[in-house]
Amino acid sequence: MAQVIIHATVSLDGFMADKDGGSDWMFGFPVAPEDESLVRKVVVEIGAVVGGANKAQTIEDGEAPYGGGLQVPVYLMTHCAHEPVQKDGTTYTFVVDDLERAVELAKQDAGDRSVSLLGGSIARQCLEMGLVDEIQLHVVPILLGHGISLFAGLDRRIDLERVETAAYAGEAHLRYRVGPSAVA
Repeated sequence: MAQVIIHATVSLDGFMADKDGGSDWMFGFPVAPEDESLVRKVVVEIGAVVGGANKAQTIEDGEAPYGGGLQVPVYLMTHCAHEPVQKDGTTYTFVVDDLERAVELAKQDAGDRSVSLLGGSIARQCLEMGLVDEIQLHVVPILLGHGISLFAGLDRRIDLERVETAAYAGEAHLRYRVGPSAVA
C-alpha cells in the first residue's frame, strides 16, 4: 500500500512560501547532479497527490502540482461539491470536507507508489490525524524571516526518526519517518 509523504522545499527558517504565497525564492541556488537525482527519485515515486483547492475550484496555469509533470491523480480538498476537472492529462477530483477519505482514495490510486501532500494546512492536518508516514524536505540556504510556514500551528509534538540526510551543492535534503507517537 502507498505511503503518505510530505515532500516540500523550505527555507532554512521553515517557510514553504513567502508572505504572498510565492516560491520564486526557491530557485537560483547552486545544484549538483546528486541534488537533481535525489529529487527526481522522490518525484518518480509519487503516484497521487492530495492538496487544497483554490477558491474558484479551477486549475489555473501554474497551479498544477510539480509543474504538471507528474500526470497522476490529484485530490483537492474543498467545502463545496464540484465535478472532477481534466487538464493536461491529469484528473483533479474534489473531495468535500473529508481529508481522510481523500488520502484513502489517493492511496488506492497510488498503489505501491507514494501519496504526496501539498500545502501546509493539508500537511499539518494529516500529521495530526496520524496519516503521514514520511517527511522529505529540501532545505535551501535562505532565511525569509516571514512567510507561510510548513509546520507552524501543529497542536502537539510529533516525534520523527531520521532516515536519510544528504547535502551536495546548495540544498540539504532531509528524510524522516513519522514516529508511532504521532498517531492520535
